[in-house]
Amino acid sequence: MEGQILLSYLENFISEERKERFISILEQRTKFITVATEDVYQMHNTSAVIRSCESFGVQEIHVIEDKYGKQLDKNIAMGAQQWVDVHRYNSTADALETLKKDGYQIIATTPHHEGMTLHDFKLSQKTALFFGTERDGLSDEVLKNADGFLTIPMVGFTESLNISVSAAIVLQCLTTALRNNNLDWRLKPHEILEKRLDWTKKSIKDIEGILMRFYREN
Repeated sequence: MEGQILLSYLENFISEERKERFISILEQRTKFITVATEDVYQMHNTSAVIRSCESFGVQEIHVIEDKYGKQLDKNIAMGAQQWVDVHRYNSTADALETLKKDGYQIIATTPHHEGMTLHDFKLSQKTALFFGTERDGLSDEVLKNADGFLTIPMVGFTESLNISVSAAIVLQCLTTALRNNNLDWRLKPHEILEKRLDWTKKSIKDIEGILMRFYREN
């Protein structure tokens, strides 16, 4: 209840058009599909994957930074990242454990294992799509713990695609399929409220002062 009261208060400080835009976008957001990237060493690739998640309505991305530490910080700060929830892990094991506990099946995207092609893959349960680098691919730890493998059909000499290109292709295909079936893929009401609050706060310049005023008056 307090969250709804706060949202109603804060929405007085943004335009009606922006408010309606948030509502419209959140109606298409999903956590049914999520993405995990493993040890991506080129910062622009991670940012590109996050942009693809945002563009295709995937609300969460899980970034594993085992080998390359926190070097992504300066590149994951602005832009699409403020509209997508970025969860960060120091190890692949932590990411796998968290996602499995949350009910996700682990799907490894790789050209080097027999698995379903993208167009034959059917979404039937919550799915975490793991992407590795073009150079090294996914770790043995992911491959051993995967519930399935997904490949992008290709007919040229090239065996693999850049991670950001792969993610964009896979997400466009699967999110389109998801919205055309009867699965319960949309965000829950409390999740929508949470993101409306978050996005509204990010849209207000003097948010700290306005929040102080709200809590004084309430």
